[in-house]
Amino acid sequence: MGSSPTPALGTSGGGAGGWRWHGGNGSGKINSNSSKSGNGNGNNEACVLSSTFAYFLLSVVVLGAIGSLYGRYMVTPNVRTGITAPGCLDDSEGSWALGVFYGDSPFSLRPIEAMNVWKDKSAAWPVANPVMTCASLSDAGFPSNFVADPFLYIQGDVLYLFYETKNSITWQGDIAVAQSTDKGATWQQLGIALDEEWHLSYPYVFDYNGNMYMVPEGSLNGDVRIYRATNFPLKWTLEKIILKKPIVDSSIVIHEGKLWLFGSDNSGIGTERNGQLELWHSDSPLGPWKPHKKNPIYNTDRTLGARNGGRPFVYNGNLYRVGQDCGETYGRKIRVFKIEVLTTDEFKEVEVPFSLEESTKGRNAWDGARNHHLDVQQLSSGEWIAVVDGDRVPSGDSVRRFILGLASVVSVGALIVLIGILLGAVRCVVPLSWCPHNVGKRSDTTVLAWERPNLSSKLRLLCSRLNRASSTLRARTRSNTCIGTVVLAITIAVAVTLTCAGVRYVYGGSGAQEAYPLNGHYSQFTLVTMTYDARLWNLNMYVKHYSRCSSVREIVVIWNKGVPPQASAFDSAVPIRIRVEQKNSLNNRFKVDPLIKTRAVLELDDDIMMSCDDVERGFRVWREHPDRIVGFYPRLVDGRPLTYRGEKHARKYNGYNVILTGAAFLDSHTAFERYWSKEAAIGRALVDSYFNCEDVLMNYLYANASSSASVEYVRPAWAIDTSKFSGVAISRNTQAHYGIRSKCLQKFAEMYGSLAERKLEFSRRKDGWDV
Repeated sequence: MGSSPTPALGTSGGGAGGWRWHGGNGSGKINSNSSKSGNGNGNNEACVLSSTFAYFLLSVVVLGAIGSLYGRYMVTPNVRTGITAPGCLDDSEGSWALGVFYGDSPFSLRPIEAMNVWKDKSAAWPVANPVMTCASLSDAGFPSNFVADPFLYIQGDVLYLFYETKNSITWQGDIAVAQSTDKGATWQQLGIALDEEWHLSYPYVFDYNGNMYMVPEGSLNGDVRIYRATNFPLKWTLEKIILKKPIVDSSIVIHEGKLWLFGSDNSGIGTERNGQLELWHSDSPLGPWKPHKKNPIYNTDRTLGARNGGRPFVYNGNLYRVGQDCGETYGRKIRVFKIEVLTTDEFKEVEVPFSLEESTKGRNAWDGARNHHLDVQQLSSGEWIAVVDGDRVPSGDSVRRFILGLASVVSVGALIVLIGILLGAVRCVVPLSWCPHNVGKRSDTTVLAWERPNLSSKLRLLCSRLNRASSTLRARTRSNTCIGTVVLAITIAVAVTLTCAGVRYVYGGSGAQEAYPLNGHYSQFTLVTMTYDARLWNLNMYVKHYSRCSSVREIVVIWNKGVPPQASAFDSAVPIRIRVEQKNSLNNRFKVDPLIKTRAVLELDDDIMMSCDDVERGFRVWREHPDRIVGFYPRLVDGRPLTYRGEKHARKYNGYNVILTGAAFLDSHTAFERYWSKEAAIGRALVDSYFNCEDVLMNYLYANASSSASVEYVRPAWAIDTSKFSGVAISRNTQAHYGIRSKCLQKFAEMYGSLAERKLEFSRRKDGWDV
């Protein structure tokens, strides 16, 4: 008698749990043909998995290479420039720094760079904001992510600055203090003045009856504490807990014989965060403090400046309160209010016009995104000084970048699968073997319960549907058709774009191309370019790009020919000046210009485009070597007779002795005066006769004036000659151009001596920027 077919648990090839019938011979043996077929399917499945794995590996390698190249050449690394010690970590609260401003009144404040304060030791001509960053404190041995909430304490000619520092190790706020003896241009870090077990900020420092007090914000501890200095400025002791409320940003001021405390309590139900303000009064800073009858004074929109933003100040007999607008982001900008009525029963204030110079450089400016704190005080000279904090990014920027970077990576993964499906390298989205399914025995008593839909069967059904959808997509969009090719190309392009976006968000940090400080100081330079009417297209793009570099103070356009444009016609983030010349001469590039306000000038041709980070690195190297020509295009002048060659020749012989001044930093005082000296008159005449070689002449003049190195090279990550796109390149015939310059070399060598012995090797500096 033959055996009957026996039902067994299993799955069909296309769906959820179903029946799989095994034919048998009564002894449980499986047909040999079935066995062979199974082995064939296994080998085929292994082959498919192997090819799929190879596809994914290749995709990761290719997109990884693209992302690496993009990160190498197009993205500034996510590191804070100038930091040599632990600190300056990416922080969701921001990258706050501190700046100094001066004015004849609190309402006419200008940044320190506008005052032309020069410091020779750090080659800061002039000193520029910020005067203090996370690097300032980190390099002094106190790792910090950012510095904010500055308060001044003035003792004669000595300024003390108390401020919040976000500790890079504990990730909590401490109170640090620094000292200045030159009106805030240079600060010496003294150390940490106050460190508690909870977060501290807003160190409100003031005098009262011969004692020095500090009321820092410690709202996370749920109270307001007042500390007294026992050994100013670094030793403080807790004097008293004056309010048992989590008050934010407490400010105390004396008005008409009574002390007033302004602060915000964001803990109450129905409180508008950063839009609430309360007021207390007392006869002593130690209390008792009584609430104002109209508390809360404000519980309104956060854009209206309710939250304190610094020390209240008195000007012309009027009391002013500083608030912060937290509308677009926390601490977006500072607002000032004139207090008209302040009694135990009434309070009234009105907003008055107030603004600091807002940069349009975006994230390349140290305060491009927000300012939220101001302390302005009058010096003994009658001048007003203010300390302000600023940030180049909005609140929560690092979290936003992480989310966008993660989303980009996930999207790239999905697109890799999609491309694989279109190419046929991926046969299924989710292998069914990955989906859970029932494998146990079915008994008659449990058959009804087993046949009900369960979670594993639903997941397996979902997997099957995804795989059928991928098969349908591949069938409808074949890669060998026109539509399929277009879809595939678009998908690949999107994957590459998202890869680059992910690299930018993860590796590139905030996207800011920051300046590089030297000895704790930032500075500025003037950008000088020479052009004429036919190259206006180049100039428009040039001005828009370079005016947003952090250290650029002004752009001077030397107009050699044609009708000059109006300065207002350019999209510039800095002042632009058109200097019209009477004679079309290359010597005009180095003409002495008393209106230039910086010591450093960057002579940069209008057809050269490079990143702001490259420009900032060149400026940093020039500040280390202000007596040299520091630039981006090296040449090696050698041979008999002397022959002008391109950069490849310099690379071949691993050295250079000339830097082209079409992209180079110079000392505007020394270089221009040297170029227009009597000794250089014959050389200038040669430049006019050839209409060429002004940069070569400058190199000879520098070398002739120094027995040591006269040039330094900085390698740009990338540089583009935009004249190639506009058809107005000055030196189109390279061979003829090089021939003229070779003649110049020979004649200049006769006049000023040879450069052949001045060869410098690449990769000789420790910064690694001259490779």
